[in-house]
Amino acid sequence: MGAQLRVYKRRIKSVTATKKITRAMEMIAASRIVKAQRRVAASEPYATELTRAVTAVAQGSDAKHPLTTEAERPTRAAVLLITSDRGLAGGYNSNAIKAAERLNKRLAGEGKEVVSFIVGTKGVSYYGFRGRQVEKSWSGFTDNPTYADAKAVAAPLIEAITAETGEGGVDELHIVYTEFISMITQTPVDNRMLPLHLGTDAQAADAETAKPGSAVMPLYDFEPSAEDVLDALLPRYVESRIYNALLQAAASKHAATRRAMKSATDNAEDLIKSLTRLANAARQADITQEISEIVGGASALADANAGSDR
Repeated sequence: MGAQLRVYKRRIKSVTATKKITRAMEMIAASRIVKAQRRVAASEPYATELTRAVTAVAQGSDAKHPLTTEAERPTRAAVLLITSDRGLAGGYNSNAIKAAERLNKRLAGEGKEVVSFIVGTKGVSYYGFRGRQVEKSWSGFTDNPTYADAKAVAAPLIEAITAETGEGGVDELHIVYTEFISMITQTPVDNRMLPLHLGTDAQAADAETAKPGSAVMPLYDFEPSAEDVLDALLPRYVESRIYNALLQAAASKHAATRRAMKSATDNAEDLIKSLTRLANAARQADITQEISEIVGGASALADANAGSDR
């Protein structure tokens, strides 16, 4: 029984150390969520107003621009998948990857070739393990993305959407990321960024700004031309959308990590209680056995002494 008690004590010590680590990781993730939420809130007004401006320019002119013009028969679509560089986040990465898989299947069903772009080591590992081709990938900044990171991601995507499909270009650009709704809820979403859905994007921007009369798009005079204005605005539009998605994904990842670490801490506490009960039972069994041995020895000695007296 003594050996069994030592085993229980070693396991309790090990689980207690693990609990300290998970508790610390939970607190770190909780502090990062607050910062990530602030960055998401700060980026949304810019992205919303830029969307309204781009939509207004596109609707208020007859300009034919590759970023706003639908292809008659789209054959290639780029999909940007945003995952994380680290694990320990529950089902965060797997849910985003599943959403991308559903989108890829739908696009393939429409007869479109899917070109994959991936942010995050987890997504790259998933595609690499299955031998799938990835056009370009990025990693190392998913926990704390900057606007410079968004520009680096957007550059090859804009180049692909402006190139001819015969030269490696694409007709559509989709993005898959995890939207941060609350500390409890984070939902994987897939959105088509380009070409612009002018009516849909305008309505979405108006719903977010919630301004009286915002359904009426502003009118612009173009100098030197609407095409030049779109050339300047649309890259910024793509960068802002990707930056907002990176921030949303980062906040969602920290929330998922906090939830996973809290669950691990709670499980460690339950395991410690269970092991403590088993250790107490083993110690009580040791005490009972020792008492039984002492009583048995005393009885044997008493019997031996009684026999010698006779």
